[in-house]
This record gives sequence, structure tokens and C-alpha cells, in this order.
Amino acid sequence: MNTPRLEFPPVATERIALTVNGRTHQVELEPRTHLADALREHCGLTATHLGCEHGVCGACTVEVDGAPQRSCLQSAVRFVGRQVRTLEAFDDDAVMAQLRAAFSAEHALQCGYCTSGMLMTARDIVLRLPQADEARIREELAGNLCRCTGYQGIVQAIQRVLRERIQNPEHTPHPETAHAA
Repeated sequence: MNTPRLEFPPVATERIALTVNGRTHQVELEPRTHLADALREHCGLTATHLGCEHGVCGACTVEVDGAPQRSCLQSAVRFVGRQVRTLEAFDDDAVMAQLRAAFSAEHALQCGYCTSGMLMTARDIVLRLPQADEARIREELAGNLCRCTGYQGIVQAIQRVLRERIQNPEHTPHPETAHAA
């Protein structure tokens, strides 16, 4: 018995330019490809993780035009002309260095799957809410899920950085200089 072979029309693709971490990436992708997949599969930037793909877990958090945003919710074509930054862009960032050290010191890491999204959100908290207390930090982290740590170490790490920045303002980078690409 000869089963007829199904033939599908070719998938339409679109060529776009994404500005990611200060560099322009020319990518060809299906218009429905969300930003997280474009970053990982077309730009080779794998620090952005995919968890729920519904905007709930926060693992895919990136910075878009200076503010944290989920990268799994919208198609990449919507980010043409915008400045996208992934965790890879923060190697020389003083605030991120403080956070990384504090996450390590406070045992805020376990499996690490949520860590990139947590760090992106934590950096935003530190820069935007320098007086945040524990309740506000927890509220801000509500969109980032962690299945391992119980959040205590993460909250303590952010509190540590906030304290360090208050205690040592002369060594604290200002938000406008903390965004070094």
C-alpha cells in the first residue's frame, strides 16, 4: 500500500536586523519566532533561558531599551530598532559584578536555570529601587520563579548589594555609567 506523501508549502521567513549587546545581527527567521529563540538559535547567545514560554517564570528576562522584559512573549520582528541586552552584555558591568559576588556569597544559586533572569531583574531592582526593603524585593521578584533556592539567598544577595551601595557611595557606579556594554 502506497501512502500519499504530504507536501507542505515552504515556510515563509523574514530577514531582520536585531541590535543585541551593541552589535547588529542579521537573521533570517520565521516571523513567529520569539525573541528568546532568535537570541539563542540565531545570535548564539545562550545565557537567556527558556522555561515556561508563557512569560510566567522569568528565565528569559533580557533588557530592552534599558528595562527588563520577557523575551519569550513577542516575536523577534517587534524588536527591530530596539536595543536588546542579554546577560552576556554585562561582563564588565560593575553592578552585575556586585550581584554575581553577592549571589555566590549568599548561596543564591543552585541549579542555575533561573539565574540569568534573576540577575537581570536584580540589577533592575538595585538601580531603580535603591531603598527597597525585603518586602519590595520579593514583590519585584514575583515574576521570576526559582524551584531550588526558596528565594532567601536571592533576596539576601540583593539586600547585600543595596547595603554596599549605601555604605560605599563613592565606589557605587551610577545608573548612567553602570550600563557599559
